[in-house]
Amino acid sequence: MPDYDGSGKQQQGEVLGPREKNLNQPFDVHAVRSQFPALALQDNTKPRIYFDNPAGTQVPQQVIDRTVECLIQKNANLGGYFKTTVDAGELVHDAHQACADFYNASTPEEIIFGQNMTTLTLHFSRCLGKRFQKGDEIILSRMDHDANVAPWLLLADDLGLVVRWLDFDPETYEFPADALTKVLTNKTKLLAMGMASNCTGTVNDVAHFAKQAKAAGALVYLDAVQFAPHYFIDVQTLNADFVVSSAYKWFGPHQGILWGRKSLLQETFGYKLRPVGENLPDKFETGTLSHEGMAGCLGAIEYLEQFGQGATRASRLKSAWDNLAHYEHELTRRLIEGLGQVKGLTIRGITSANAMHRRVPTVSFTVDDVNPKGLAKHFAEDNIFVWSGHNYALEPINRMGLMDQGGVLRVGLAHYNTAAEVDQLLSSLNQALK
Repeated sequence: MPDYDGSGKQQQGEVLGPREKNLNQPFDVHAVRSQFPALALQDNTKPRIYFDNPAGTQVPQQVIDRTVECLIQKNANLGGYFKTTVDAGELVHDAHQACADFYNASTPEEIIFGQNMTTLTLHFSRCLGKRFQKGDEIILSRMDHDANVAPWLLLADDLGLVVRWLDFDPETYEFPADALTKVLTNKTKLLAMGMASNCTGTVNDVAHFAKQAKAAGALVYLDAVQFAPHYFIDVQTLNADFVVSSAYKWFGPHQGILWGRKSLLQETFGYKLRPVGENLPDKFETGTLSHEGMAGCLGAIEYLEQFGQGATRASRLKSAWDNLAHYEHELTRRLIEGLGQVKGLTIRGITSANAMHRRVPTVSFTVDDVNPKGLAKHFAEDNIFVWSGHNYALEPINRMGLMDQGGVLRVGLAHYNTAAEVDQLLSSLNQALK
């Protein structure tokens, strides 16, 4: 397998990776699907249709190859002088650099690896808690996954913090422009919100709200888990202090990656073992990391590069996400238009055909007098994979008054899904409701 230097460019004379296949002109979904072994699987002659992507995507061969290579050739702890430990150290560095490019960070020192977004947020809530005092206020979002709510609620309970809520409009499924100013005070120390909802699919104007929070002297902690599989993240323009996602939502392994502003990371207390120093990112990366998981993250980023163009890896990734988003928008329109023809069905999110850029291709809906769990079971019989219930989005489900009705039925698209698969889901839905 080819090695990559810190710029993301392959070294001269080595076998071409998938980035050089130029699949993005024009977008060829079948060529894309050929890179995902799981997409070829069938059960009782029925192909699998993966619409469970908001909970976790499938992985391309590039991720599998990188993972296997690590476990065979680079399976050692760090800091020694023999071949495997040296190679493992280079891998860890390359993975940090790749994820820095993924977030458009200034330095790989700003990248923290962990088990997943939830675990990283629980950890950082405790580290940041050293900065807060009883009576300080934090603002949480009514649209967020519980991974960016519960850790802060637990911290507030521990420290006696006051919790205020950023509320969205359940009719438009978006935050009003003045939503934050209604709850922001001179006591606000933190704003925690998501870049995109795993329930409504709404893409939030986090740069707008982060600017307001920063002006008030508050820290800004952003959950990018649902945003990251669909759009480019540029931490240089977000006005945030922390951004965190999970790679298994963007075609990688079960791994969490947090970006933090270097100056803030340096001054923030880190819970760590005594032999660990204050160097970044070591002081926040507790214990021995999953090197194979980091290798898989590197593979996922290499996979994504093929869809973009540019002189740097960050520019290629931005271009790639633009190309992928165009395809996903068309697919999402097709799904929403089809669902709109179903009597008694309500889409719980933005539906305007010219507003696809304000949502991710995660489409949740309810049907009058139909339990979402029953629909999910019906789809499973047709080998169509979807999720039902609250999907850990307790706040938005409660805000929309849907908890007692079984939550929502959630269909999550990715760029490896096809129009034919969307049509098959719509056909299956109509059969279920007959």
